[in-house]
Amino acid sequence: MRKLFTILALGCALGMVACGGGGKTVTRIDEKSTTDLSGKWNDTDSRLVAEEMITSCLHSAKIERVIGEMGRTPTIVIGKIRNKSHEHISVETFVKDMERTLLNSEAVDFVANSAERAELRNEVADQQGNATEETAKDLHQETGADWMLTGTINTIVDQEGGQSVIFYQVDLELTDLQSHKKLWMGDKKIKKFVSQDSVKL
Repeated sequence: MRKLFTILALGCALGMVACGGGGKTVTRIDEKSTTDLSGKWNDTDSRLVAEEMITSCLHSAKIERVIGEMGRTPTIVIGKIRNKSHEHISVETFVKDMERTLLNSEAVDFVANSAERAELRNEVADQQGNATEETAKDLHQETGADWMLTGTINTIVDQEGGQSVIFYQVDLELTDLQSHKKLWMGDKKIKKFVSQDSVKL
């Protein structure tokens, strides 16, 4: 009986191995590597576009001149970045990539956006009656932004059969909050050719 049980157990194990031949394989790769599986907007596009456009903005002749005339470090807030493309794009990731580039540039300061400010104000208000007088933060002491960065992400898709060309255009604008003058406008274009082999039965 024990011998029969052993044979049955071995047979089940071999069967499971045979059925599991098509399992999933996961390989870790460098987070900064360029990987295009679907041809859609991805983390590489988000990071490279943010870095290139913010660098272009901060090094434009007009912005450098305006910063020099101000005689201090300007403060930027990132406003609405609208996804008008045909894809689901993580705009929040793109915004964080821009914030990181702005912060690392040391050319400007930036403040929290409207949603983040609401949460921060709630915390400061809560401190008024609950935190000690020495540690409670004062109301109405926020740093006001000088400029606002806004933008859009658009796509045009040209498709025929198993081939398609996806054209992305990211437009950003930097506007003076006091005068509403546009200080800088920039765009970045990305074009991807995607070819999908037909399945032969």
